[in-house]
Amino acid sequence: MKFYLEHDQFEQLQLYIRNILNLYFEDAYLFEGQGDNSITININQESCTLVTTTLTIEGTTYTQRAERKQADKRAMKQALGETLIEILTAHTGITQSWGTLTGIRPLKLYHKYLKQGHSDSAIKQRLKRDYLVADDKLELMDRITKTQLNALPDLYELEQEVSIYIGIPFCPTKCAYCTFPAYAIQVHKNDVPEFLVGLLYEIEHIGEWLKAHDIKVTSIYFGGGTPTSISAQDLKLLLEAVYTHFDMTHVRELTVEAGRPDTIDEATLEVLNSFDINRISINPQSFTDETLKAIGRHHSVQETIDKFKLSREYHMNNINMDLIIGLPNETRKEVIHSLNETKKLNPESLTVHTLSFKTASEMTRNKSKYPVAARDEIIYMMNLTKTFAEQHDYIPYYLYRQKNILGNLENIGYSKAGEASLYNILIMEEVQTIIGIGCGASSKLIHPETGKIENYLNPKDPKSYNKTYKDYTHQKIDKLNLLYDQKDK
Repeated sequence: MKFYLEHDQFEQLQLYIRNILNLYFEDAYLFEGQGDNSITININQESCTLVTTTLTIEGTTYTQRAERKQADKRAMKQALGETLIEILTAHTGITQSWGTLTGIRPLKLYHKYLKQGHSDSAIKQRLKRDYLVADDKLELMDRITKTQLNALPDLYELEQEVSIYIGIPFCPTKCAYCTFPAYAIQVHKNDVPEFLVGLLYEIEHIGEWLKAHDIKVTSIYFGGGTPTSISAQDLKLLLEAVYTHFDMTHVRELTVEAGRPDTIDEATLEVLNSFDINRISINPQSFTDETLKAIGRHHSVQETIDKFKLSREYHMNNINMDLIIGLPNETRKEVIHSLNETKKLNPESLTVHTLSFKTASEMTRNKSKYPVAARDEIIYMMNLTKTFAEQHDYIPYYLYRQKNILGNLENIGYSKAGEASLYNILIMEEVQTIIGIGCGASSKLIHPETGKIENYLNPKDPKSYNKTYKDYTHQKIDKLNLLYDQKDK
């Protein structure tokens, strides 16, 4: 649907308004100028903030006003968001439980207020007043922040440490919904040896830098792709390098994504067990074979079950499983079946994703091939997972949202008591630097004192990475030097 806005601050307002519109309309576009579905905004910030928004949509005109005591940019966005939410809810009948919070990490705001010394009741009141967040989401945020602080009592004091993400960009196949660096390993097997040379180079030089600066590592996470796509011998080589070049004394958690069951075998599990890997992920996404075929996963439900049980035999005692709600042609029947199968396996943690139509994915490019459930059905299915979690002692411990996520819902990580992933908490709440190593790995460089964030991305495809890994490694080290030089001044 096309919308039009004529305003002297169009460039500054465009993205925020479009994000609000997309909560209600799939593929909403905002253009500068006049036309059908027009938006008129009057902003007065003489002593406070008063925003008046008029929206003509599908022949009906609405006007809404909102006020804030402050007269700054944040107050303006809050008031503008409130007017748009009120109008669009009145027009569509759709209620937005997250209110005007359109960002990926809503819990960061809750943590910010906690660190400032506000009580839980005051924080909830503020989020409800300023951002229109519904009571159920406020309770969820409250519960998750408490769980995070229980898992990491020093969460607000870890800015002097870092965590490490190691990206291995290979998978058996690429799933239809995926936009992560994931290259079919059979097609790119000739790139693997040179990729490992580059990855080992990064591990060595980043490890040396960390030791030279006496910086502790909190957690290490192998992701991708699917790290277990490479051979057990190659995985052993990488883990040996990690233990050689990083000071593992203070590492609290070491996770390896083994997400695709078709990459798990006895040799790989033997390697993981020998290095005391204390957390892995085996991701069914669905326990319906027809769904797995439709989304491009070349493993069966039975293989997921068999590989989970095999992992238990090799002492993998902290296993996460991922499910995706809203996969093509799935209804509550399939979700209930997936939850029942999950119950039988009893993993230590369960991450529930709501399907997101990511811009570059196969599923987004060919939506007609992948019919999905309606919004109300998605919400119902998501609520089924929440009920399941409550009934089986899974506690929500992290949460994030995505653009174009079905039902404007969220992704929630649940775990049994004491089994929460520390890395997931750290990266979602952005409390410390995450150094990304490997193909497609993103470094999140966070100044230990100011909290200012800079992202630094390694090349996504193996061939580019193989040609440039030395340059990227030293550029990253230069940025780390600058970051910690600033800290010392």
